[in-house]
Amino acid sequence: MKNLFSRSFGKKKLAIVITGITVFSGAMGLLLYQGTKNTVALTLDGQKRIVKTHAPTIEGILKDLEITVQAEDYLYPSKDTKIKDNLNVVWKPAQQVEIIQNDQRINVWTTADTVGELLKEQKLEVTEKDKISQSFDTTLQSKMKIAIEKAFPIKIVDSGIEEQVWSTSTTVADFLKQQGVKLNDFDRVEPGLGEQVKANSVVNVVRIEKVTDVVEEPINFAVVTKKDSTLQKGKEKVITEGQKGLTSKQYEVIKENGKEVKRTLLSEKTVRAKKDKVIAVGSKQLIAQVSRGGSDKESPSGSGREFYVSSTAYTANCNGCSGVTATGLNLRSNPGAKVIAVDPRVIPLGSKVYVEGYGYAIAADTGGAIRGHKIDVFFPSKSTAYQWGNRTVQIRVLN
Repeated sequence: MKNLFSRSFGKKKLAIVITGITVFSGAMGLLLYQGTKNTVALTLDGQKRIVKTHAPTIEGILKDLEITVQAEDYLYPSKDTKIKDNLNVVWKPAQQVEIIQNDQRINVWTTADTVGELLKEQKLEVTEKDKISQSFDTTLQSKMKIAIEKAFPIKIVDSGIEEQVWSTSTTVADFLKQQGVKLNDFDRVEPGLGEQVKANSVVNVVRIEKVTDVVEEPINFAVVTKKDSTLQKGKEKVITEGQKGLTSKQYEVIKENGKEVKRTLLSEKTVRAKKDKVIAVGSKQLIAQVSRGGSDKESPSGSGREFYVSSTAYTANCNGCSGVTATGLNLRSNPGAKVIAVDPRVIPLGSKVYVEGYGYAIAADTGGAIRGHKIDVFFPSKSTAYQWGNRTVQIRVLN
């Protein structure tokens, strides 16, 4: 019985020893396996991680981690690099971003961190005059849209003053707002506020103002003549002196860029009434009519002063002529009258005269060019006046 117990105990002890050796061997083998792994530092999409691996290449590590690397991703070193202890691996997945520039859309894959880095990567130059939907330091995100509006030159003319500026595509109203140009109620803008501005276009701001102007203007008086039978013909007498009137006119004045372009009369009132000048003209002595049928060569009878004068001829319709003589005779109504214009200091007005080659006449008119021993002979037509021409004649003053 004792021997049987001893043999049974010996078998159990042997089994324990064998099991212990097996466990020890496995543990030692595991320790040896783990000890042969390489330590690798990974930076995966910004996250740092330390792994131990038996993978032969970087591609093997990423496969173990179930990471798929796209051609656009950033991976350093390359995926076929062999693994060695303390290797540093950086992987950054690319993101798809849409860039919209001047209505052109492109989709790009990038590993840039910010909008600024992306623009540099794509060699897109954006100046401070351009308009961009995202700031340069904005962190990129997948499916982000970045809109760029390139600035172009525009000429603005405000109140006639011209300036060259830059702007992006927008309406005239928004463009003026960007430039800090304020419009008044009556100002005019060309082109209209709703129009789209384009490169090299001209935006013209016309400053319009409406003001009221009050002006006082003189009213000229008229000269009224009245016949006076008590005065000798050729004499004049002022009965009433003339006086100018005064009127006040109110205008609406429209100015464009400071220059008056329109003036409209709003109201008018008389401040002082005019007073006409009244002159009495003597008519005591009548003008003697001499028949044109008489001979111009008949000899004058009676005595009187006789001398030579320089003579010219005129008509009632000459340039600047009124047709009415200085003594009030209307020559247009009396084409058959025999009249001469004289210098009253030499031949008094109203004198009856005899002119060589012309006949009997009345000194009834004056003229600005008739000075001294000079007379102007009246004819009813230009042709007869031209025939007379300029000649020296003898004249006799009969009374």
